[in-house]
Amino acid sequence: MTNEDNSDKEIDINDFDWSPYVASFADEYTGMGFTQSEEELKRQKRARGRRRRRKAGIEWIVIIAIALGVSALARVFIFQTYYIPSASMEPTLLIGDRIIVNKLSVSLGTVNTGDIIVFKAPAAVATQCGDSVSDLVKRVVGVPGDRVSSKGDTILINGVPLKENWPHNEPLGARVIEKQKVPADSYFVIGDNHPNSCDSRYWGYVPRENVIGKVFVRIWPFSRLHWF
Repeated sequence: MTNEDNSDKEIDINDFDWSPYVASFADEYTGMGFTQSEEELKRQKRARGRRRRRKAGIEWIVIIAIALGVSALARVFIFQTYYIPSASMEPTLLIGDRIIVNKLSVSLGTVNTGDIIVFKAPAAVATQCGDSVSDLVKRVVGVPGDRVSSKGDTILINGVPLKENWPHNEPLGARVIEKQKVPADSYFVIGDNHPNSCDSRYWGYVPRENVIGKVFVRIWPFSRLHWF
């Protein structure tokens, strides 16, 4: 016989056309299949790109917002920059210098003799110095309980000459320091430029509540960068 029974014919799996079944499976379980046009693939790629860019944009907005928030909190509670407008602290601080004040060093620490502090100007500054400035920078020479006075160009603390181990200009000037005791929670301050400083000799003490913070670094100009 020359005719063979088709039911007995062997089928080679490699010759079988699986594509209809594979495409059907992909359509059912992935929703994509293998019949998408090139244009559709490009559209989906662009959509994914837009989603990634949108997500990245939102992340950057959040990062910037957090950074600004931290910066604002740091300015309010920790650090603040100031510009030096006068010559009262020369030669330590010159006109145009920029400094950073550490607020925590006062709120969580102590104020000591020799510290340079920034503080809210007492009301008497306007009348005694003719200056309406809101903030001042001076050096502490008397802390609560100290007996402050002067003899010639020498500042006396509890009857002992103050060792001014920092740059300063003499003479002390026409305004001497009358014998006095620094009250509790107050400080006696003076400018390093003794003859050209309107300070506690003129308008009295600085209440602790007025102290903003201690100067701990001069950041400008860079050539005079200095830690205090």
